[in-house]
Amino acid sequence: MFDSRPDRDAEVVLLGRSNVGKSTLMRQLTGHTFNTGKKPGVTRQPNHYDWAPESFVLTDLPGFGFMEGVPAEHREAIKTDIVRYLEEYADNILVGVLVVDGKSAVDIIDRHTNEDEIPHDVELFYLLEDLGIPAVVAVNKMDKVDDEDERLNEICDRLGLLPPWKQWQDTIAPIAAKRGNVDALEEAVREHLHAAKRDDLFKFF
Repeated sequence: MFDSRPDRDAEVVLLGRSNVGKSTLMRQLTGHTFNTGKKPGVTRQPNHYDWAPESFVLTDLPGFGFMEGVPAEHREAIKTDIVRYLEEYADNILVGVLVVDGKSAVDIIDRHTNEDEIPHDVELFYLLEDLGIPAVVAVNKMDKVDDEDERLNEICDRLGLLPPWKQWQDTIAPIAAKRGNVDALEEAVREHLHAAKRDDLFKFF
């Protein structure tokens, strides 16, 4: 079980598959560089970044899903720890940011869809909803996508959100973290912070 969480009342978490750019996004949001393993799946503990004196922490949870060279039991253990973390701190988490790769998310979801299996991304999106945690889907690497609207509509469709995506701008945020383009995500997060009466945290986004 993850045990490194600072004692903070309010939290925003980043979660998503390995290699979707969570660490790059974390660096973009905090201005702080985090150590990441050279191979996916190496990091087992979350990266936390907290600002004193505010009782707030931004957390990058380890990547989940298929990772080359990582045993299935190890991958399942990470996923179980992520679910437990979200359940344990649901009352503190103001926003859950599910980071997906704009280029490959639809293909990955479709590849893992059969009657007895819900793709991890979709499962976690609904888990956030079930726990009462507002979800924002940060669709990363959009600078590499040709038809942005079509791709974002497809992602909405896979998550059970009725397209067009532009009616979900508090939930679907197209970004390119490596290029520093995260405005849509920051706006979406602020909407949820405002709804939680936490405008004091706007300065972090």
